[in-house]
Amino acid sequence: MTGGYSVHVIMIKGRKPGIISKKILRYLLIVGTVSVAASSPYFAHYLMKEIFRGRPGEGEKEKFSNTFYNLRRRGLIEVERDGHDIHISLTKEGEWITGTFELNELEISIPKKWDGKWRVIIFDIPHEYRMKRDIFRRKLKELGFYSLQKSVWIHPHECKKEINLLRDFLGLRDFEIRIIVGDIENDLYLRRAYKFK
Repeated sequence: MTGGYSVHVIMIKGRKPGIISKKILRYLLIVGTVSVAASSPYFAHYLMKEIFRGRPGEGEKEKFSNTFYNLRRRGLIEVERDGHDIHISLTKEGEWITGTFELNELEISIPKKWDGKWRVIIFDIPHEYRMKRDIFRRKLKELGFYSLQKSVWIHPHECKKEINLLRDFLGLRDFEIRIIVGDIENDLYLRRAYKFK
């Protein structure tokens, strides 16, 4: 990853990605490499069928092909021939761009009823990684966490999956980030902050 990135990056080299771009990139991020017989001249159509799981809508074939080749031309998708197969996968930049989609759209689901437990996030990210640490804090705030201290944040709902995704995207797996679930004494100020009765 580059040093000057932001979690708000959602542009693909000057152009806002559309629905089909996101579908292609997300699919390849999940499945990894897709292999197609080299004898097939329409490997983009094969990928389209896999993504749409059936028949694409009216006009989708041309849109998909154009989008696929644009993503390839922009260096986000890699197509390699290996003997009798063609392998389609994301480049490193493609993986990073797709990660920003997931991060920008990240939300913590709010249940109808609070379970009465607080999720306390405690982390220790060294000063030399302050850019990643600042992005991590900023995203916690965006997700609705309440700051007790600079490295101690609280949320009332289940958030392990979201914290792990954020941790993976920022490359923070080597640093201590703990999630403690439990009660907090004298939590009236927190209940008021989240408008709990």
